[in-house]
Amino acid sequence: MASTETKTTVTKPVTTELAGVEAGLDALDVVTPTGRTPFRRTFVDKILPPVIATVLLLVVWQITFKAVDDPTKLVSPVDVWRTLQDAWLEGKLLGYIWTSVSRGLLGFLFALAIGTPLGLLVARVKFVRAAIGPILSGLQSLPSVAWVPPAVLWLGLNNSMMYAVILLGAVPSIANGLVSGVDQVPPLFLRAGRTMGATGLKGTVYITLPAALPGYVAGLKQGWAFSWRSLMAAEIIASFPDLGVGLGQLLENGRNASDMSMVFEAILLILFVGIAIDLLIFSPLERWVLRSRGLLVKS
Repeated sequence: MASTETKTTVTKPVTTELAGVEAGLDALDVVTPTGRTPFRRTFVDKILPPVIATVLLLVVWQITFKAVDDPTKLVSPVDVWRTLQDAWLEGKLLGYIWTSVSRGLLGFLFALAIGTPLGLLVARVKFVRAAIGPILSGLQSLPSVAWVPPAVLWLGLNNSMMYAVILLGAVPSIANGLVSGVDQVPPLFLRAGRTMGATGLKGTVYITLPAALPGYVAGLKQGWAFSWRSLMAAEIIASFPDLGVGLGQLLENGRNASDMSMVFEAILLILFVGIAIDLLIFSPLERWVLRSRGLLVKS
């Protein structure tokens, strides 16, 4: 009888302690709603840092301009701003941006349509991976500019050449990103899916792709970067009046005219488009993927 009472006495504190630990872990998983983030906090955390960085960059630029003191080598931020303002007043600025952005986005969509099934095929079929997996990795490391001369010879100076260069630059990155994502899917997920009848195409759509999203999104982001760089290389090298003036051709026109203001205008616009696409498309997509997995708390 005494032995039974001792076991009961020992069991109760242990049970109570385990219950307390479990309750503590549950509390960690609970996200306390904080309401709307105050504007002051948003301003300090998200708006002020890039503003300060931009101001510092402009200050360094102006100081360097004064030190160089050679307009043929470096122009001031004010000169570049005037060039941008003139292009805007002439109605040309949006045309430069739209010519390149429309090509880049359309080419990226083509690359997405080709790279996604190709990545799934490489990830799921061992023979295909052994056959073309190393080739995809090699193509990903090949500079995009290397494809411009053969694309011009094959297709001529037209938009088809531009899209071909974008595809050759972006498809390997998208496919390899998806392969990396599929390789990181826990086998338990696949077995659980098969148990519930998610096999074949259903398993790919409902199990494999959702589980591989982090790697896939990383591949998409890198694929866009390769698309944009490939397009700029094609526009710089294969400039032609019938193709219209995109940002790459604007950069080349500035070099030919020895106009440093136009050169920096093109560089800043290329940089602006890259940042805007990332902020408007890929950053929200990454946050959604992380939040859906409980890796990012919505503030």
